[in-house]
Amino acid sequence: MMCRLPRVILLASLTLALAACGSLLGPKESPTIYAPIPAPKADASWPKVSWNLATIRPDAPRILDSARMAVRPVPGELQVYKGAMWASAPPDLLEATVLRLLEDSGKLPAASRQGSGMDAGYRLLMDIRHFEADYAGGALPAAVIEVNAKLIHVVDHAVAGNRTFRHAQPAGGTDPRTVADAFSLALAEVSRDIAGWTLASGQAHEGAPHR
Repeated sequence: MMCRLPRVILLASLTLALAACGSLLGPKESPTIYAPIPAPKADASWPKVSWNLATIRPDAPRILDSARMAVRPVPGELQVYKGAMWASAPPDLLEATVLRLLEDSGKLPAASRQGSGMDAGYRLLMDIRHFEADYAGGALPAAVIEVNAKLIHVVDHAVAGNRTFRHAQPAGGTDPRTVADAFSLALAEVSRDIAGWTLASGQAHEGAPHR
């Protein structure tokens, strides 16, 4: 027992030292979590279709498929804002916004995530290429969202539509809160464009001669 006593004393001393360091540095700061609430509205001119739609969780590069808020301070360099996080990763934000808009539009019988068990006539695939605050050589950033979307006919796996959507919403400042507000506006615009295009592309495919 005597030979183990110095070791116990050493461990206790290290514990006290670490505790003292923690008190000097102060408590660890919690990140601020931003939850964009985009509110895109359906367009009355959108076609009303007879088929159901299934959305698949969008793909994204690893740095964009996370809760960290990405920023591009200079061309060719991608970083993240310190102490700022999204409530959900960008792929989830995008899918939820597009899906909610289509569900509320009244333009199709039903829309749901892939795997819900619903029979779908078309599947919507989305690939996020950009979802970052981009300074682009300026003093203020813009919230840039770029998404490639593909509409797939379930029966024959034909591509009913393929288009890339991009929106850059200037931010009114450089702080994360202001940038997050710009992202909310950009997300609303991109989601609205994707939803309207999805309905129009599916309707066009349904009425094509090969049908």
